[in-house]
Amino acid sequence: MSDKKIRITINGLVTHCSAGQTILDAAKQVGVKIPTLCHDDRLEPYGGCRLCVVQVKGVNRPLTACTTPVANNMIVITENEAIHRIRKNMISLLLSNHPNDCMRCEKTGECTLQDLAYKYEVDGTRFAGEKWDLPIREDNPFITFEPNKCILCGRCVRICNEVVMAGTIDITGRGFNSVPDTAFGRPRTLDNCEFCGQCVSTCPTGALTDRKGRGKGRCYEMKKVKTTCAYCGTGCNLYLNVRDEKVVKVTSDYDAIVNKGNLCIKGRYGYDFIHSQDRIKTPLIKKDGKFHEATWDEALNLVANKFKQLIADHGAESVGAFSSARCSNEENYLLQKWVRCAIGSNNVDNCARV
Repeated sequence: MSDKKIRITINGLVTHCSAGQTILDAAKQVGVKIPTLCHDDRLEPYGGCRLCVVQVKGVNRPLTACTTPVANNMIVITENEAIHRIRKNMISLLLSNHPNDCMRCEKTGECTLQDLAYKYEVDGTRFAGEKWDLPIREDNPFITFEPNKCILCGRCVRICNEVVMAGTIDITGRGFNSVPDTAFGRPRTLDNCEFCGQCVSTCPTGALTDRKGRGKGRCYEMKKVKTTCAYCGTGCNLYLNVRDEKVVKVTSDYDAIVNKGNLCIKGRYGYDFIHSQDRIKTPLIKKDGKFHEATWDEALNLVANKFKQLIADHGAESVGAFSSARCSNEENYLLQKWVRCAIGSNNVDNCARV
């Protein structure tokens, strides 16, 4: 197979691409931003929102940058008067059936539709007509669905089918009544949904939001702390959104090599333990049948003496260690080294072994 690069010019900037890349991919290489609403790098190109249309020299119609493969010596213009007009019309049509409640919307400050409406100076008054008046869905503990804010980009449906492969939701209804929903409009439960929040992570508007984080602050009021999920050994990266020294919600790290923004239910929603009142903050030692607070030296000396007595009475093989995928590789290495060298036993296991 030939690895010859394809030469493409975008807004006068020359770059070289591999076969199979799209105009959108090429634009990212040279730092040219093309607006999109239906595109997510984790998903197959869709071309539904039509906002990424560009002009290609020699082609007498606009082409969608996210679905059009590059060709050698292709010359692309991503912004001119005609393209600007097309994008403005598309945003106007979307806003014709969209609530004008940005001041109260949970997504304000990180809504792609809001950003594009600002950029293209669209106020949503150009096209008048019937609007959805559907109830807010909060029939599960994790996801709030506001169907009136849906723009039918299909990203939630596609990520559920292409990445999660759960098939929980699909576009139901026809025409004006089309909306992403579960089969027969049933509530999301563990029987039909994994509650991974992938649909929330890809939604470009406020249609899908994390219920646990609603009303706890705007995005610009939160400090994002990048960390690694502690629930298994995969090593997924994520952002803890912190406000007033408390974790408000978890959001995706789309640049993470390991998971590319994808998370499971535990990684995205299993953070309640952080601020739980039941967390043990100091070592406890049982005396007379009751637990009492102790210093670390007292606790460690007690454990060491118990191990010594156990080995003296029953031998080193009576001792083993069960490590955790929540620990780092270095911590797990030290644990097995301690068991083998200090204790003299090979009884070492890990919860992620299977």
